[in-house]
Amino acid sequence: MVDHTLAAGCSNAITLLEDKMLQFPHYLKYLSFTVLLFVCNYLATVAHAQPTIKIDGSSTVYPITKIVADQFQITKNNTVATIVDISGSGGGFKKFCRGEIDIVNASRPILRDEIQQCRNSGIQYIEIPIAYDALTVAINPANNWSTQMTAIELKKMWEPAAQGQITQWNQINPAWPNEPFILYGADEDSGTFDYFTEAIVGQAKSIRKDFTQSENDNYLVDGVASNKNAIGFFGVGYYIENQNRVTAVAINNGKGAILPSADTVEDGSYQPLSRPVFIYVNIKSADKPEVKEFVDFYLKNALLLVKEVKFFPLPPRAYKTMLEHFNSKRVGTIFNGKSAIGLTIDELIRREGRLQYENY
Repeated sequence: MVDHTLAAGCSNAITLLEDKMLQFPHYLKYLSFTVLLFVCNYLATVAHAQPTIKIDGSSTVYPITKIVADQFQITKNNTVATIVDISGSGGGFKKFCRGEIDIVNASRPILRDEIQQCRNSGIQYIEIPIAYDALTVAINPANNWSTQMTAIELKKMWEPAAQGQITQWNQINPAWPNEPFILYGADEDSGTFDYFTEAIVGQAKSIRKDFTQSENDNYLVDGVASNKNAIGFFGVGYYIENQNRVTAVAINNGKGAILPSADTVEDGSYQPLSRPVFIYVNIKSADKPEVKEFVDFYLKNALLLVKEVKFFPLPPRAYKTMLEHFNSKRVGTIFNGKSAIGLTIDELIRREGRLQYENY
């Protein structure tokens, strides 16, 4: 660690150098002063370096963690740097399992191959559900025909066999227009992509390839908003923020057409697109005071901040339980590398109450 007195002493050295400059040739004056100034600036920067928390992963979870990080930095008077980036759940887990980041945002549970990657690297983690999302299928407001869709119709539209074959609305439903639809969706590194494909098509990552994909949910919203024949999927927070530009499709999974909302997520009726979202904390990072403080702040303030970014919070008792799990460093996952399709909030809480994780 750099001694602060060493950095502070640079100012004295610069003053001395200025006094001696008249004795130096012109080029040495410039060179000596430039080198000393560079060294002093570097030492001052290192001496005052902030503790840094590195977070990456899901674009869906990003707004939640970002507002928590911003509020945390305010309470810490910006003495801790909290960096929140986006590379998708899959991209985030790659970095996390290489030990490059402290926390990964994930819109799905950790998968089996990621569990193995972390195990190979000696990375243990604490799994923390932090909210519920209602993955939303959205259409353009000018679309007045497909405001309700069944899970079967969505599968017919998105399954691999549809590529190049199913391209018109009336091929999905004869009552719909004889016009081509335009598809937008999350990219292949996204947990939203994994969840949607498994929930709708029946197999994770199984999907037609002729659609516009992006890790930027705002780009997907813009695409749907720009064409009356567009349809796409993304997290509910991005839909709620853009309700004046896009319309949510009511999903009929055999029990009537259900729109995404706090009520339909809480009562478990918005299926199969209701899902928990997570952060995973590296167990070694959890020993850092700044990370411990951050996660503590996260769980104590999630109830209000999750609502602020238009997601659905867990019940207060769930955050209390997760804070206990974090403080006791309960490592592993309750999902055993499997998805959380159809998991209601109540079922999630019951699982979290277990004394041991399946992958301890």
